[in-house]
Amino acid sequence: MPMMQAEIVPGAPDLTAATLRRALIAGVQRVLASRDELNRINVFPVPDGDTGSNLAATLGSVLQGALSRRSRHIGELLVAIGNDAIDGARGNSGAIMAQFLYGLAEHARHVRVLDARTLAGAVRRGADGARAALAHPVEGTIVTVISAFADALDEAVRQQPDSPRGGFTQALQRARRALADTPKQMPLLHRAGVVDAGAKGFVDWLEGIAEFVDGGPRVVRLQGVVSAANDALEIPEHGAGHGHQDIDPLHRYCTECLVLGEGMDRAQLQAALGELGIDSLVVAGGSGRLRVHGHVGSPQVLFDTCAAHGRIASMKADDMVMQQRSVESPQQVAVITDSAADLPEALAERYGIHVVSVRVSLDGRDYLDRLGLSAGEFYLRMASSRQLPQTSQPPPGDYRRIFEHVLGYQDSAVYVGLSRPLSGTLQSAETGARGLPKPPVVVDSGHVSAGQALLTWRAGEMAMAGAEAAAIAAELHRLRPLTMTWAMARDISLAVRGGRIPRWAGPAVRWSGLTPIATINAEGLLKLVGGVFARRHAADAFARYIAKRAPRAAGWRLIVGHADALADGERLFAALHERLPIVDGHLVEIGPAIGAHAGPRTLVVGLQPAP
Repeated sequence: MPMMQAEIVPGAPDLTAATLRRALIAGVQRVLASRDELNRINVFPVPDGDTGSNLAATLGSVLQGALSRRSRHIGELLVAIGNDAIDGARGNSGAIMAQFLYGLAEHARHVRVLDARTLAGAVRRGADGARAALAHPVEGTIVTVISAFADALDEAVRQQPDSPRGGFTQALQRARRALADTPKQMPLLHRAGVVDAGAKGFVDWLEGIAEFVDGGPRVVRLQGVVSAANDALEIPEHGAGHGHQDIDPLHRYCTECLVLGEGMDRAQLQAALGELGIDSLVVAGGSGRLRVHGHVGSPQVLFDTCAAHGRIASMKADDMVMQQRSVESPQQVAVITDSAADLPEALAERYGIHVVSVRVSLDGRDYLDRLGLSAGEFYLRMASSRQLPQTSQPPPGDYRRIFEHVLGYQDSAVYVGLSRPLSGTLQSAETGARGLPKPPVVVDSGHVSAGQALLTWRAGEMAMAGAEAAAIAAELHRLRPLTMTWAMARDISLAVRGGRIPRWAGPAVRWSGLTPIATINAEGLLKLVGGVFARRHAADAFARYIAKRAPRAAGWRLIVGHADALADGERLFAALHERLPIVDGHLVEIGPAIGAHAGPRTLVVGLQPAP
């Protein structure tokens, strides 16, 4: 028969692992319930409306990990919690919270039960570690409230050395007051009419623990000083209405990675990153695992620096400018695609289209397409790579993160994905959307690269005009068979080796001198359909080939893509304008979704009837 878990009662001075586990579960559940409110009041370090989601994701990883199973003693539980928090940390506040929990474990890893002195010592270690994890700590934030909580526990243990419960209650009151004072310490919060979102998330966590300690499943609302402060400040329904101009475009990417290794020096890595001018830099963890968070203009700079200190196990980069546009556009349908679309940057910016990065692997290192590795950098690294590059679909978590954010502010969303038969990307998006209260509409574009970009372009245009998600999806289904995608590869050896083109095609192309042309068929598959005998003037020949086969139309939208072949791309773009009634068009450098398989100097054309 399993042992009963003990409750915290006045006569039981020490905490067991079972009791602490249940108390921490209550704290995490409180933060999960507060997620939307924390998102709403998020203005620091940038007003991107995701502090609640980040704290919920960080603590959710602990809830699904260490808190989902029993531990033999306090030390074992706290070590597991600290590791799970570092591994799953997300965002600025999430990384700080993870370091706080990791610090608890560093102090108490060998204890079997938690008395008042050990609790105070562990919290002090966590508070000091959280502050040290920041390159530039700012008062009036989560670190201020954590420090106030630790100070109060230190005082309480001197007054009541045998009562962890009494000390916790006293420290919680101090944390509440510190939270209410955050607008006095930071003018940005005062102007916005809010308390700091990360700090409030920490207090919410403490309130959930207090609810368990007090022994009943009751709803704990912040009364007294905190509620009065928020009421007086008149927190608006959607935050303070900060425009995306508040986000520095030179530091627009909220970038994170988990670094694993042995004997890593956290201070050394923090110093190396600090020299790069990274904003909101947090380096959390210890010698075996480090969670790095920062706001940068080029995510790969952060990733490369971290890779010099250990192995990067996970990474992400969120565009905070696009996140803020979601906050500002509650009535507009959000449009999302993946980087396999090769969507021109001008279109993404014009229509506020979110792009999820495909993963690229070169010589044993993984990169984020476009964000971690630009198309130009990809071809440079590919040329010196010892192995063929590989691409893989974004993990479901990447999709879920962006779906949760946009749907937290916008009424609905449409995802325009890479053709299902060509990749597992669409399935990954569907998995990421599963279980969401209002899932996005997932549309199989049936195309890749330029064709997928054309459909995404139309979706963004309709969303900006006020169309509903169902109408956008219906229009994309109508346009899918009318949209055409062609590709001309100068060297199909990569496609043959990768299985995208049948093996017999390789010798046939070499013997004949043919430059092969492929297209996306009605089933969404890439098929060889012909070729041209014109190696020197292949771009012009490709244009003639397409013009002869394009049906008559009043006007076309055009996207031309090139794989490290700008001059050829420009010639093709001009030649198609000469031969077809092009209403609007874009030239773009294609990324690894096509380039890794078709190779450099590949040309891609997408055509779609103009609306």
